[in-house]
Amino acid sequence: MDHRFSHDGILDGAALARAIRLRVAAEVSDLRTRDVLPTLAVVRVGEDPASRVYVRAKHRACEEVGMRSLAVELPATTTQVELLSAVEALNADPTVDGILVQLPLPSHIDSDAVTRAVDPQKDADGFHPHNLGYMFASAAVLEPCTPRGCMALLAAAGVELRGRNAAVVGRSIIVGRPVAQMLMRHDATVTICHRHTRDIADIVRHADVVIAATGVVGLVKGEWIKPGATVIDVGINRLPDGSLCGDVEFESARQRAGLITPVPGGVGPMTVATLIWNTLLACRQRRGLGVPSRAASWIPSP
Repeated sequence: MDHRFSHDGILDGAALARAIRLRVAAEVSDLRTRDVLPTLAVVRVGEDPASRVYVRAKHRACEEVGMRSLAVELPATTTQVELLSAVEALNADPTVDGILVQLPLPSHIDSDAVTRAVDPQKDADGFHPHNLGYMFASAAVLEPCTPRGCMALLAAAGVELRGRNAAVVGRSIIVGRPVAQMLMRHDATVTICHRHTRDIADIVRHADVVIAATGVVGLVKGEWIKPGATVIDVGINRLPDGSLCGDVEFESARQRAGLITPVPGGVGPMTVATLIWNTLLACRQRRGLGVPSRAASWIPSP
């Protein structure tokens, strides 16, 4: 276990994210000496308050590592044709390496069609069917950010996955299904739970690793956690008092877990750090500069 990223049973996603950004900053500095400036374009449609916060965090992260951040801000009245045209312009722009279309989009726009419109080589989010297909077949260069962030936390903590039981609570294409595939790639035995699963509690009680990604406050009870298990809480839920909490009952789960991520400060910072890493990989791939061949290569060494 790398104790830079855990303390008192808490997996420190903020600390690991900082380490990854330092690694990216060093690589970006080297690229800039060769007149290569990695660029991430973030497209936002409308004035969703949460989207504004997330986009600001992504721009700050780009600035911190020396990348160029390009903001494309469109009104809520933007039509699907207009949005697709904006995406196509970014696809054709040789200076843009990564493209992210911030979700959610207004209800009159087909999000799937927009996701499919992004050039797979510039798909910083890792959501394009091309990249998801490669991920499920073996491994893609650009994979979904939050699942990769979860796997980075497990790797940094030295969590053994081979032969272990893992419960993934939530089956979304954004987190649940991709992270289950990544766990299986590391030889874990995975059960995916969803709203129709019978006796989720019993499945979680037998899991050495639990990844919760449902968006339901406190769905995973602390008493369900197997003593010594590792718990990754992907949920970010805002309570009426404005505070944030996850999908896991944190305090009671912490008493039983060997390692657990907090909310905030766990998976959230890792998602942004992985987006920045994906943009670097997209830049290197597009420009024929090569990319790391092993997932472990993007985990900072002690």
